[in-house]
Amino acid sequence: MTSHQSTQTMKPATAAKKLGVYLEATPTEFQEGVVTRDEFNALQADPPEWLRELRQNGPHPRPVVAAKLGVSISGLARGGITEALTTEQIEALKQESPEWLQKERATQAEVRKESVRIKEKNKQEQQDR
Repeated sequence: MTSHQSTQTMKPATAAKKLGVYLEATPTEFQEGVVTRDEFNALQADPPEWLRELRQNGPHPRPVVAAKLGVSISGLARGGITEALTTEQIEALKQESPEWLQKERATQAEVRKESVRIKEKNKQEQQDR
């Protein structure tokens, strides 16, 4: 009996998310097709010009925008940012440093600090057992 191995594919939205790019900014052929595992690996290993350009200049999806600003995705929404932003727009926001951004960055710093504290506490409890 021969086993046929099917080619793994993913939807363009999934591939864009994994590549860290905004789907609507990708080429039409990328948006309308399916991406095989081999094609995805090739895009990661040797990104074409359009992918390098999107990663460098955007528009960036909200998770990337949030990371670049040092806030959570929820923090972006609270700040009124619901769309993809370009690198230039992100840099302008950093320079402007509106009150909401300062507040969300402080909140995010507290969340990270608390995560580290809990991790250390759990680690200590494991060692005590």
